[in-house]
Amino acid sequence: MIDIKDLSVHYGSQDNSVLALDQININIGKGEIFTFIGPSGCGKSTFLYVLSGILRDYEGTVLIDGRPVDPKQQRIGLILQNYGLLPWKNVRQNIVLGVKIKGQPREEEYFDYILKQLGIDQLLDRYPKELSGGQQQRVAIARAFLLKPDILLMDEPFSALDAISREEMQELFLKIWQDHHVTTVFITHSVDEALYLGSKIVVFSSSPGRILGIYENPCFQRDNLRYHDEYYQMSKQLRNLLDKG
Repeated sequence: MIDIKDLSVHYGSQDNSVLALDQININIGKGEIFTFIGPSGCGKSTFLYVLSGILRDYEGTVLIDGRPVDPKQQRIGLILQNYGLLPWKNVRQNIVLGVKIKGQPREEEYFDYILKQLGIDQLLDRYPKELSGGQQQRVAIARAFLLKPDILLMDEPFSALDAISREEMQELFLKIWQDHHVTTVFITHSVDEALYLGSKIVVFSSSPGRILGIYENPCFQRDNLRYHDEYYQMSKQLRNLLDKG
């Protein structure tokens, strides 16, 4: 689904260049959730910008279904940490913005289903400033899922929420993912979140970002995962790797 070979990204001029990502090699299968963890400034967001097509100046090869990244041809959903909502548009207008830009027809039945699943079907005429952080996040998720994306990219989407809202959004995201199995790249600073959401976990080093390890997650989709020994073993292993990286 996503094939990345020898991906490197530099910022700045040729005379004053900073290496953000260094020789990233990874394959992400269709329908999988890969969670990426690493210290601040390690290039995780840069990695998403490459996958989304926002950043095109890089070395190496990045292919989606065997083709170069092209958001005009591929359905790529992007959910940012700050939600990315337009303040002058109401909830309905923000949600349909993606399909409008893509020129896709809006499927009313699916539109209604997503809104009800997310609990925002009564908020359509409100504006972002009238919503809580959790409600804004639901709008951003609705906009991404309405695209029926082939790939969903999430950049620390729940980090600004309080603990209770964060857990609710994690559970809600997994519920929607179970219905559609969208290939997902999820960036997080939280080892716990990576363990809860990821079918596989990728650990980045400190800057420049390199892959320290890719791990199958034995805790994925297990009930009460925090009560399993594997959870503590994986958590300890990941934290130790981050400390060394």
